[in-house]
Amino acid sequence: MATKIRLQRHGKKRRPYYHIVVADSRAKRDGRFIERIGSYNPNTNPATIEMEFDRALHWVKVGAQPTDTARAILSYKGVMMKNHLDKGVTKGAHTQEQADAKFDKWLAEKEGKIAAKADKVTQEKVAQAEAQLKVEREFTEARLAELAAAEAPVVEEEVSEEAAAEEAPAAEATEEAPAAEATEEAPAAEAAEEAPAAEAPAEEEKKED
Repeated sequence: MATKIRLQRHGKKRRPYYHIVVADSRAKRDGRFIERIGSYNPNTNPATIEMEFDRALHWVKVGAQPTDTARAILSYKGVMMKNHLDKGVTKGAHTQEQADAKFDKWLAEKEGKIAAKADKVTQEKVAQAEAQLKVEREFTEARLAELAAAEAPVVEEEVSEEAAAEEAPAAEATEEAPAAEATEEAPAAEAAEEAPAAEAPAEEEKKED
């Protein structure tokens, strides 16, 4: 029976995750399978891969053919590298100890690269959050400045109206003052006009004498 290592789709629309399964090559993609050996979630950064390493290596050694995507995942986890080194031991290219040392070195380098990528992603997220916070802070400050500028003329206008209201009584008092002076001067003028009239009979009496 020809077997394949492939992905079986699960999850929601536009947010899928996959089971890594060993199945008969004649079976449907999401149909029956022989064994599930791991899972793959591409929705995280970096992608989350869980795998039973020994079982995956076993199926590769007995001839299960991985699909392109499954092969990339197996290579990422080191299954294909381990299979290659074990073949070298069988052919006498190197000893098992040497193969194990090479694999451990490769695995350490791989884990270092994964950790570096995870740190980079974390730093980028922090930088994006800080940049977004800065933009929001600048927008808030600009909005507050606009509101303050919009309220300032209203205050000045109110002050001007109050000053005009205070100056109005003074103007009215100024306008009333000449009227009062005119009223006081009017009797004096009338008295001056009556004075010649009073002197006129005296002059007539002198003429008669």
